[in-house]
Order: sequence, then structure tokens, then C-alpha cells
Amino acid sequence: MQQAMTGAAAGTAKPPGAASPLGDATAESYLTLTVADQLCGVPVLAVRDVLGAQTITRIPLAPPEVAGSLNLRGRIVTAIDLRRRLGLPPRKPEDGQAMSVVVERDNELYSLLADQVGDVLPLPRADRAPNPPTLDPMWREVSGGVHRMGERLLILLDVERILAIG
Repeated sequence: MQQAMTGAAAGTAKPPGAASPLGDATAESYLTLTVADQLCGVPVLAVRDVLGAQTITRIPLAPPEVAGSLNLRGRIVTAIDLRRRLGLPPRKPEDGQAMSVVVERDNELYSLLADQVGDVLPLPRADRAPNPPTLDPMWREVSGGVHRMGERLLILLDVERILAIG
């Protein structure tokens, strides 16, 4: 994440007195992640940790979206498989292991399993658009809007809605 912030801060020169994008009150910072080649963003203020591949223990009788649990410094963390939560095909062995984006809700920790974790980006609120009508209903249910990133569409995930399973 440090590299992302350094890269953003080292962008083009600004006129004297201009606010940097990281300090801009009209921008929100998002951690980007990829789920089945779809670029997504999670509000950086919701993120507690980013972890590499972890040992996940399956939980009997848990909903299909719950991949299991993992141990984070002595705390049990429920792992949510974003592919399953979003109705996508399961990860193939050649895709490698999932990365964990740890978020907190109601004093409980949850790990959102993503294919890749990217950079922290400040996104101007004015550039956010509502969900397009063509967005899959499963995605629309958990998205707080979209942001255009060049030719790609960044789907802004709502952590509360992602964790509302059942």
C-alpha cells in the first residue's frame, strides 16, 4: 500500500497551494482488488489488514459464501469468498491462492477473499456514478456505485452489504 501512496503523491506537479489528491476532502480513498478480473474498490477506512495466502479452516454448515475461518494474531476471522458471494465461478488452482482484505463490523473481523489486491487510490466523489442498469443484480446489491478507471469500471463495494449474508 505504501507504494501506491508514494506513486499517487509523486504524480504530476501541482500549482502552489493546490491540494494533493490524498488530502482532498472531496475524495475518498479506496483499496483496489480484483475478483475474477473485475476491478473493485473497498473504502480504505474499512480495511484493517491485507494478508497474503492464509490457511483457512472450513466451518461445517456455514453458508456457501463463508470459505471458513482463519487465525489473525489469535483472533478468529470469518473468511468470505467474494467469488461465491458475487455468484462467480470458483477460483481455479492455476489462479493461485486468494489474498485476504480484513475488515471489521460490529467488533468482529472478516476476511474478504480476493484474487489480487492492488493500490490505494483517492477517488473524487464527483466522479462516482450510480450503478448502471446493466450491472448484474448480484453486484448491484453490494455496490455503492462505480468509478471509471480509463477503459475499466471500478465497482465500489459496500462492506456492510457484502457481509449481509443470508
